[in-house]
Amino acid sequence: MNESLFDAEALEFPAALASALAPPALPGHFDELRGEATAAAPVRPAAGAVPPAAPLLYDTAGERPVSPGQSQSQSQSQTQTQTQAAPGEQPPLTPAWNAFFDQLGPDGFNDLPRRAASLERQIRDNGVTYNVYADANGPQRPWSLDLFPLIVSPESWSQIEAGVLQRVRVLDRVMADVYGPQQLLAEGLIPPALVRGHPGYLRALHGVKPPGDTWLHIAAFDLARGPDGNWWVVSQRTQAPSGLGYLLENRLAITRQFPQAFEALHVQRLAATYSAMMEGLQHMCPAGVPPHIALLTPGPYNETYFEHAYLARYLGLTLVEGSDLTVRDQRLYLKTLQGLRPVHGLIKRLDDQFLDPLELRPDSTLGVPGLLQAIRAGNVLVANMPGSAFLESPALLGFLPGLARRLIGEKLKLPALPTWWCGERAALESVLPQLADCAIKPTYPGSDGQTSFDAVLGSQLGRRELDEWAGRIVREGDAHTVQSYLPLSQMPTWANDMGPGHIAPRAVLLRVFAVSDGAQSWRVLPGGLARLAGPDAQIASMQRGGSSADVWVQTYGEVDRTTLLQPHATPASLARHRAPVTSRAAENMFWLGRYTERAENAVRLARLTLNLLGGEDQSSRPLLEWLHRMALRNALVPAEAPSAPKSRRVFERALIAELGDVERGGSVGFSLMCIRQAAAAVRERLSQDNWNQIVRAEADFLRRAAEQAGEGSFATGAALRALESASTALAAMTGAQTDRMTRDDAWRLLSIGRHIERLGFLSNALEAGFENGAVHEVGGFEAMVALFDSTITFHARYQQRRDVATMVDLLVLDAENPRSLAWVTQTLRGRIARLAGSAPGKLTALSYELSDPAGWTLEHLCAAGPGANYPALVELLANCETAAYHVSDAIGTRYFTLTSESLRSVGA
Repeated sequence: MNESLFDAEALEFPAALASALAPPALPGHFDELRGEATAAAPVRPAAGAVPPAAPLLYDTAGERPVSPGQSQSQSQSQTQTQTQAAPGEQPPLTPAWNAFFDQLGPDGFNDLPRRAASLERQIRDNGVTYNVYADANGPQRPWSLDLFPLIVSPESWSQIEAGVLQRVRVLDRVMADVYGPQQLLAEGLIPPALVRGHPGYLRALHGVKPPGDTWLHIAAFDLARGPDGNWWVVSQRTQAPSGLGYLLENRLAITRQFPQAFEALHVQRLAATYSAMMEGLQHMCPAGVPPHIALLTPGPYNETYFEHAYLARYLGLTLVEGSDLTVRDQRLYLKTLQGLRPVHGLIKRLDDQFLDPLELRPDSTLGVPGLLQAIRAGNVLVANMPGSAFLESPALLGFLPGLARRLIGEKLKLPALPTWWCGERAALESVLPQLADCAIKPTYPGSDGQTSFDAVLGSQLGRRELDEWAGRIVREGDAHTVQSYLPLSQMPTWANDMGPGHIAPRAVLLRVFAVSDGAQSWRVLPGGLARLAGPDAQIASMQRGGSSADVWVQTYGEVDRTTLLQPHATPASLARHRAPVTSRAAENMFWLGRYTERAENAVRLARLTLNLLGGEDQSSRPLLEWLHRMALRNALVPAEAPSAPKSRRVFERALIAELGDVERGGSVGFSLMCIRQAAAAVRERLSQDNWNQIVRAEADFLRRAAEQAGEGSFATGAALRALESASTALAAMTGAQTDRMTRDDAWRLLSIGRHIERLGFLSNALEAGFENGAVHEVGGFEAMVALFDSTITFHARYQQRRDVATMVDLLVLDAENPRSLAWVTQTLRGRIARLAGSAPGKLTALSYELSDPAGWTLEHLCAAGPGANYPALVELLANCETAAYHVSDAIGTRYFTLTSESLRSVGA
């Protein structure tokens, strides 16, 4: 910035400046920056109006209903006391926020716009994304992260930690009883409709006992701070709670912006908890030394797929999709290139109903057939155990106080918002008059078999709409749950909507995680994921386009600086960290190579065609026929387009129009899209630079194509510039694939895919040129050499010679030219042999499907037949193309579908 936002005197006292500039929280909301609630303006009731009843917490243990000001909320105390401000003055900041702003450095507030821009660039460069279904502009956007963290004091955290640990114990024992003796149902502590009537209750798992008798390994609790400063539980997530990966990325990004403040505030680290979670899972796995644990993801189209890949990489887990796994003899296996590898533990990141198409949703393609049987047999640990969906029902919150007393003999330390399940008449009658001050939620959220809807706030409804909702609740009481509305606390955020930036308060919801560190043992991650509502929103939700913030939990003690780095590594431990190549990842790497090569070939052919159509050889019929044949074969023009010899200009316009068409497919834009899709499926194997190149190449080319289509023009110059830019991007991708990837079996398959595509394309191009005689003309000869990307080498070696022998020597037989058929074939034979695990120098049966270039001779291939034909050469070219695609099919059968031979198990 050229000018300072604030003068030098103001910069000396950044905390005071923040206090003066930061607006207070909205009236009635707790102000995280100042540690107290903003006074609400008094509201004079209308004449004759009845004051609203205090919201009730319906307790099924037989006690009287209580209000938030009684019993449970009394267990929490105000955690931060502030000095009263004089009338008209802003209250001072909390000590933590004072310390935070005092650590901004010499530039103070003037440096915040730069830090905000740096944070945004870091998120974009790291490729952190979240698929937002409410975003009409597209399914994917960069992860939204605010510049400021949510700071939690040690006093607040001790209350949160104790309450969350208590609640996860209760939930775990509820599951143990529901899938065991079901005493809670018999005693009436849980209504049967909330368990047996819930679509998430899995009868198939009744009687199962999980490893370590632990049902919940990861549980998330959404907390809100009320105007009194106390924390309240709003909801809980147990099926596949998201956030453990995003909060890691948030921590790394924010601490990079404020390293001094992070150290000065004694913020607790996260690595020790992740390490304890993994050790606990490993100890509880039913078999395997060491156990093999995988993370099951729905795939790259899931809204939190970035987190799945990030978490798998951070924890050293194998990232798998359902198609990567198979169940044999009631045991779970991972399909790898070397065979079936046992899986002993599974961290699932998809909802239960999709886990097993044999026993749950039959239309699910995300799960593993037979997985529930493997669980029942006790051969695999699944975190969390399937069947926990009923715990996520908001209706259960009102019954947990009684359940806690029954199961663990304790009173809940962390209260939930007053919640009424309308399936009980007493709750229904007490809550109907309060709808305007509550949130209406579905009892069975996301259910196909039960009534479900998006939660609504009564304060946003008119009188007629409230009456309509009341009617629905009366008719279907069990499908509706009503929860008291709590004004969310507001934390300071950095907003860029006005000028260089300013502090703005935003409503915040805190998600904290309890993770198991052993059998019947849990710990709370000292941090969390703060979700921020929009500027005018009352609901903090990432799926509704909200933002996030890092969570800094302070401690008075020593900061645990544990890392996941292991100081003492052994050869055995290092070998365990070599992730197996799954069949799905192998297939996507194979097609990533093929589509990259296909895109390069299409770009080179399109550039060559456009240049020749505007060049001096426009009258050469064999050349135009060859261009038309190649363009059709490589989907550069639609089948109905007139041939180049008949209508050269129409053919040219058709080719340009097809470049960016991704609907009908086949041309450059389609291939670039396929590269991105294949790369997304193996995102965890690609560097961030490589991924960014792929995304930018597709976006840039399609943008150029759309601009040209929008102008209604078919400018050859613009098309050539777009193709040149794509060629440069593809060259960068090729460089990354060649020199920046570990040469394991996944890379070999990528390379095999590239060379299969190259062999088929170049063989076909050369064969077509000889069949129609285009190679015997100067223009056709030069075009052929240019398509092989060998023009400079050819003229440097042979000067002005243009005969068949020189072409065959360079483009077919040269063992040092990476574009010659001999080099491509020999490389393919060697890579296939290495892939199969053969001894060095030994080829496999699949390698012998490709002709041995050692038997190719110039004399034999250049022997002319009748009519200036070269039958031996044409036959070789046809055989090379056929063999390339035959090898492709054989690789798919053997390594991707695993059906060519009896499957073997490795490491069982």
